[in-house]
Amino acid sequence: MPAQEIKATERFNWPVTILLLLGLFTVLFPLYMTVIIAFKQPSEMTNSVMGLLSFPKEWSFDNFREAMRVTDFWRSLFNSFLITGFTVAVSIIIHSLMGYAVARNMGRSKFYRFSYFYIVSGMFVPFAILMMPLVKQTAQLHIDNMFGVIILYVVFYMPMNVLLYAGYLKNIPIALEEAAHVDGASTWTTYWKIIFPLMWPMHATVAVLTALGTWNDVMTPLVIMSGSGMTTLPLAQLTFQTQFGTNYNLAFASYLLALLPMLIFYVVAQKQIINGVINGAVK
Repeated sequence: MPAQEIKATERFNWPVTILLLLGLFTVLFPLYMTVIIAFKQPSEMTNSVMGLLSFPKEWSFDNFREAMRVTDFWRSLFNSFLITGFTVAVSIIIHSLMGYAVARNMGRSKFYRFSYFYIVSGMFVPFAILMMPLVKQTAQLHIDNMFGVIILYVVFYMPMNVLLYAGYLKNIPIALEEAAHVDGASTWTTYWKIIFPLMWPMHATVAVLTALGTWNDVMTPLVIMSGSGMTTLPLAQLTFQTQFGTNYNLAFASYLLALLPMLIFYVVAQKQIINGVINGAVK
């Protein structure tokens, strides 16, 4: 290899490196502040920058214990797990079926092509426009509870998930289905025995994206389940914010507690997520 080519390949890309370092800083700095403040006592909170950035004088879990007591942590955690778990499970089953039907037929049917664009267009409808009608409808149907919230989440994440599944299915050869049909398998059997297992990377991607959105959402449970006595973790964390101020020590401790389940879930499924996003983005 010529010396010029070796020099070109070994050149350091400073602009990209600086951008990556800035991106890393914008992610790690808020996380650092959250951890530090969560372990500090209210008396250690000062207006000086160095006082906020400094380590706590004594690392104590008192804030975490108090945050769990104030938010009724275990009950709120159970409700969040219940809503998120059912939403993810139902979304994977229904949205994958819809994505399969659309992806395999939109090339030869105007109905499926129109259905695909109609479903995907739902991503551009903001929740603020739908909020008041949904509150009234769920109250009239007597589903202004966790069941109604799960139904709404399944509908809200339908456009994005159908888009992902339809894109991913373009990478699965249709010859596999044709061979199964020759062997006497029905479309239903072919899907569950061949196609559905092949979509595990996309299932993991859909599961994490849907779970993150559902787990962290405040507005939907707030407007739908208000007055029902049921709270999720994001709703319970609103107790730290009053018209007179915010107890940042307890609030940040509660945020860390709520972050851990999703962080563990993402770490476990990150390999499948990356594969699903890459394969779904490339035709």
